[in-house]
Amino acid sequence: MSQYIPLPAIFGVAGHVLNDEERAYFCDVKPFGYILFARNVDGPEQVKALVADLLTNCGTDNAVVFIDQEGGRVARLRPPAWEAYPPAAIFGELSEQDRVKGARAAYLNARLIADDLYSLGIRADCLPVLDLPARGAHDIIGDRAFNTDPFIVSNLGQAVCDGLMDGGVLPVIKHIPGHGRAMADSHESLTVVDAEPALLRYRDFATFKALADKPFAMTAHIVYAGFDDRQPATTSPRMIHNVIRDEIGFSGVLMSDDLDMKALKGTLGRRAKASQQAGCDLVLHCSGDLDAMKEVADALEPPSEISCERFALALNSLSTPMPMDRAIVKAERDALIREVTG
Repeated sequence: MSQYIPLPAIFGVAGHVLNDEERAYFCDVKPFGYILFARNVDGPEQVKALVADLLTNCGTDNAVVFIDQEGGRVARLRPPAWEAYPPAAIFGELSEQDRVKGARAAYLNARLIADDLYSLGIRADCLPVLDLPARGAHDIIGDRAFNTDPFIVSNLGQAVCDGLMDGGVLPVIKHIPGHGRAMADSHESLTVVDAEPALLRYRDFATFKALADKPFAMTAHIVYAGFDDRQPATTSPRMIHNVIRDEIGFSGVLMSDDLDMKALKGTLGRRAKASQQAGCDLVLHCSGDLDAMKEVADALEPPSEISCERFALALNSLSTPMPMDRAIVKAERDALIREVTG
């Protein structure tokens, strides 16, 4: 796959179809990718057509369409058109009984999700969640997390990544370097984690370190006071270069969480610029508001040479799905899950 230089951004779209202004703008700026939400979903044929429009009519042959399809509370594709997938915590409960069975069930579940996404042309899923929920923390993570044991989380995270990639879909590990201790929802406000650095290194960062070779990771809009008491990870050069890149060893494409979230301060342009200058390879803007996208785009510099190299490596890791009999895979997964749910 040839290297190309896109706008280093992932943008949302407003509705079920692209309007003429959106299509012209995307053709002009050529963002790295797009992300879909429930507002973009009306049914399989409509989603497939929207994705095809984004990928074939907007002048971005190498663009990637992302989605948050975790299962449980966070699922953009829902019944009756798509299966209702279980929350991550189910696989953690099964792993407490038998780690091999837990990992197998998580792999099969991810393989089924990938089958849904690939059929629509969606080639990246913001999954798995590698955060470790802490006692008393805000429930924004909750059952989206696999478990509180970093070894179980790492094992299940690897299984999910394998299942997605075997289905032709790229995983995005999140929320690096860990959202589980947050006492507030970063969609609504900034939170400060003041745990000792040694504890964070031993627990919270460990799951991301175990999966540091994955193609994409999404940042957490959280201040880690023991490392940088002023800036959240997304806009902190110290957190990105010293912790995420050096200590954790993440080598793939680093994307911000949504710039519209209230944990970040300043104009959208300032947020985008600060994220890129701190070391994010891509910024994420989800609202689908075209004027807001223009503000983000105008603040960005072209991606660095090393960002372009990371883009190329991530895209080159895409593959054709391995053969799968969906009914057999689903039956095996369901049998494993019944060991927990009865």
